[in-house]
Amino acid sequence: MPKEFSRSSRVAEQIQRELAELIQLELKDPRVGLITLTGVDLTADYAHAKVFYTTLADAAARKEIEAGLRRASGFLRRELGRRIRIHTLPELHFVHDASVERGDRLSRLIDEAVQSDQKKQD
Repeated sequence: MPKEFSRSSRVAEQIQRELAELIQLELKDPRVGLITLTGVDLTADYAHAKVFYTTLADAAARKEIEAGLRRASGFLRRELGRRIRIHTLPELHFVHDASVERGDRLSRLIDEAVQSDQKKQD
């Protein structure tokens, strides 16, 4: 089992690297602006890959990015097939990763609490 896990994680990492490069250099859709791929989860049979991404865009722009990624998924999958040699090329499913936004919000809340405490002490 550990051997399969390590192979699967290596394939997922390679897919993430290749997709990031393809999106940055090859994708011409203006809706897909600055995004960062944060991870790839592969099913055991490699048939499906959840590709997690994050962006600092607002909710409306995020819907446009999602639509652009969905539209480009066939192109990205085809190009991925030219770069990666695996038996089954996964179908790509893009999922917004809100963890960066949550982390940013929590960080701001902590900063506000610290400032509030400092004002009370002064």
